[in-house]
Amino acid sequence: MIRLAANLSMLFQEHDFPDRFRAAAEAGFKGVEYLFPYAYAPEELARLLKDAQLEQVLFNLPPGDWGAGERGLASLPGREADFRQSVFEALRYAEALNCPRIHAMAGLVPEGADREALAAHQATYLENLRFAAREAAKAGLDLLIEPINHRDMPRYFLSRQDEAMAVIKAVGADNLRLQFDIYHCQIMEGDLIRHLERQFHHIGHVQIAGVPERHEPDIGEVCYPSVLSRLEALGYRGWVGCEYRPAGDTREGLAWGRMHGLTT
Repeated sequence: MIRLAANLSMLFQEHDFPDRFRAAAEAGFKGVEYLFPYAYAPEELARLLKDAQLEQVLFNLPPGDWGAGERGLASLPGREADFRQSVFEALRYAEALNCPRIHAMAGLVPEGADREALAAHQATYLENLRFAAREAAKAGLDLLIEPINHRDMPRYFLSRQDEAMAVIKAVGADNLRLQFDIYHCQIMEGDLIRHLERQFHHIGHVQIAGVPERHEPDIGEVCYPSVLSRLEALGYRGWVGCEYRPAGDTREGLAWGRMHGLTT
């Protein structure tokens, strides 16, 4: 059975963030993810998880200055010290929240970056991921990387599945895994089931949303019953993060999840 996790950065925005944990549990979710936990003390988040009887399944490393447009630090030359500090901060939260995986956002490349600049980003990315994977392994955690589409996030350094697989091979860490976001993959490449099959043994987490508007998975061009059935048949037993923007009220839009165990 597919296990669905609510992305609390996108779902249940009818509630203040701390109240979304209870709302997710009442909607039938057993796990939650979100972009960043750092606006709250880890002890407060741990209490919210415990009170709602939820598992924390994923969050991102600090992304740099999000308000100024930064979208991760892992590939940014000259920001290695900031990236390392972000790793330690994420691991501190992961320990408090008993979260088994963390995602390192790659960051953006400059407008008009030439081949030399891109090579510098690649070298920085690989070295930073080696460091982060080693530190995560000490804590028994998986480190994830995720290709993100260029429509939603122009100039994001990692955008295609083959690029992600090449990075995982080059880093060579057993705990560096692929965060397979079906929404991003459909926009950039399509051929979803074949991508799942080729990369299955490297997948550490899956996320879903309808394409193209990023609403509920039953809205749009992706036939999620087929895709998720194939994922389950391949033997996937991890979480599937619901990282979409509800078209209306979150709870009313969850009827699609009943076939996957939600008791909405």
